Amino acid sequence: MKTLNLHSDYSKYGGYIQLCLPIETERFIPVRDSVRLLNKVFEEMDYTNLYRSYSEVGRNPAVSPKTLCKIMIYAYSLGIYSSRKIERACHMDLGFIYLLQGDQAPDHNTINRFRKDKLVYFAEELLTQFVELLYDLDEVQFRTLFVDGTKFEANANRYTFVWRKSTEKYRAKLQGKCRTFLLNHLAEEDIPHHLSAEFLEGLALIWRRQAELEDTVFVHGIGKRKGAWQKAIETIEGYAVRERKYATHLDILGSTRNSFSKTDPDATFMRLKDDHMRNSQLKAAYNVQLGTESEYVVGIDVSSERTDVQTFIPFLERIKRNYARTFLEAVADAGYESEENYRYLEKEHITAYIKPSNYEYSKTRKFQREQVFRLAMSYDKEGDFYTCKAGRPLLFTGYRTHKRKGGFSSQSKIYTCKTCTGCTHLGTCYKGKYSKQIQVNENFDKYRKRSLANVTSQYGTVLRVNRSIQAEGVFGVLKENMQFTRFLTRGETNVRTEMLLLALGFNINKLHNRIQNGRLGQHLFPLKEAG
Repeated sequence: MKTLNLHSDYSKYGGYIQLCLPIETERFIPVRDSVRLLNKVFEEMDYTNLYRSYSEVGRNPAVSPKTLCKIMIYAYSLGIYSSRKIERACHMDLGFIYLLQGDQAPDHNTINRFRKDKLVYFAEELLTQFVELLYDLDEVQFRTLFVDGTKFEANANRYTFVWRKSTEKYRAKLQGKCRTFLLNHLAEEDIPHHLSAEFLEGLALIWRRQAELEDTVFVHGIGKRKGAWQKAIETIEGYAVRERKYATHLDILGSTRNSFSKTDPDATFMRLKDDHMRNSQLKAAYNVQLGTESEYVVGIDVSSERTDVQTFIPFLERIKRNYARTFLEAVADAGYESEENYRYLEKEHITAYIKPSNYEYSKTRKFQREQVFRLAMSYDKEGDFYTCKAGRPLLFTGYRTHKRKGGFSSQSKIYTCKTCTGCTHLGTCYKGKYSKQIQVNENFDKYRKRSLANVTSQYGTVLRVNRSIQAEGVFGVLKENMQFTRFLTRGETNVRTEMLLLALGFNINKLHNRIQNGRLGQHLFPLKEAG
């Protein structure tokens, strides 16, 4: 009976395979394969800043940084994200071997270090160069920016959460407990208003020195009785450790966040849509903002904000900084509507196509019934008062300032009716506390009216349809086709690098498909004709 020889080198003691011609690797790659386009496109990029991140002293890298860039983008375009899987593909996949051009295949450690230490400073510049190339090819116009956001799960333990309210509550209890303890050892005037970790640690050090002068013996272990000095010192040191922990947690949370994960402090706990029934779980995640034009991704930003409204201005500022220009039009859904965002777009001379938050609701019969009373009001501009349907005046009584999460303040005018007693419309005009009072934000109403006119125009309808196709469609491709639903790296900087690699991979696939399907130069999808 023939036995199988087990050896670490599988080429030994085995059969032989006849080598067939041609043996050139390039001949096995189809002439219309996307890897050829990728190699040609990214050969034209400027990698000066990437090479500057390498030290001039020492040996040269086994694989050139330019080649590693191509390999990473090609891997992400194929939906390969794991460094070990990329390493295997470099050994087995002809597309990766074609990009290596005879260089040694990198191992997974090299790939990981390159992604976390080198691409983190260059990936955004590479996307900018790619989009500028598309502009030169008339594939991008820098005219209409379609904006959308979604949430991706972070690479963090979902049970290592820290909440602001819990931290503040436990810290307040610790302060009270510590103050009570110190009143038994110090005079009240010697105790500061806030007991910081530095103060407690300094006090413990003073007590320890005093105990040493009194020849106090510190004991440890089971069955040993601790003295009064040792108990007091260990208690105050424990308080200092807890106070430092709470202070560190609040520093991480900053002024806007309410939660973070201990395994990835940059991630915030958010509600994620997990299934078709939208049964959600609270998980550590990032809010990813994406801007597209002509089906290409032109900008990426990653935020710890749970809502989209606070991410809009930082995202547009990032695009402006990268391209040294602004788009002429911005198209977004109702989640981005706010007076602050409207004002920013007006200042930057960008036409707003933001769907009002009550747009869908305003088309229902229920909304029309509820608005009958408000729409029946007449406004006297000279006297600055409203007259309700019952003929009673609502006089201007003052202003109310609303301060938003990011620090922006908006002002509303308050109009109040002196009395609603005996009114036949009582209970049908406004519910509860608003039966005698209305708030009017004139600036916001002006912006909303203008944006509503834009989105309901024929051109605005085309843009709204294209936003659904181009912006939301990208997230659909990333999550469903490319199966990217969770980040592999940790930290906002590394997560942004992953998203930029995804954007580059998506763009090269999109350019390849448009070339092969003869759709170059198409910027907007037309509306379907009725019937």
